[in-house]
Amino acid sequence: MKKRLLALGLVTILAGCGNDEVGDVSLGMFTMKDIKLNTLVDPEVPGVTCHVASIEADFSLADPSDSSISCRQTGEITPEMITKIDKSKSGEVVFKKSKSVFFKSMKIRRIYDPENQTLMYLSYSTK
Repeated sequence: MKKRLLALGLVTILAGCGNDEVGDVSLGMFTMKDIKLNTLVDPEVPGVTCHVASIEADFSLADPSDSSISCRQTGEITPEMITKIDKSKSGEVVFKKSKSVFFKSMKIRRIYDPENQTLMYLSYSTK
């Protein structure tokens, strides 16, 4: 019993370590799943802030793959920042988070559209 309480306390402490969570919506007390809304600032282009919504299961070995992303310009984007990013058609992964103990992860990829001078962000899950 003490080990379970210690493990539950540790999980609670570790879950509160991130300061990027800006929203948490319960899907009901019988599902044990929540929609978490997190903030991510692009490390190479700090003038872009993304908000990622994903379903997280508190007491499950695997989280669902569903996610949504919305990115906005929240600061200056300079030509120097754009010269530093990967401009290939596949872009580059700017964020990666483990979603289960079975090697599932959520990734966010930045892709640059030179014709429209636009940064696009894609969220997806891999196994």
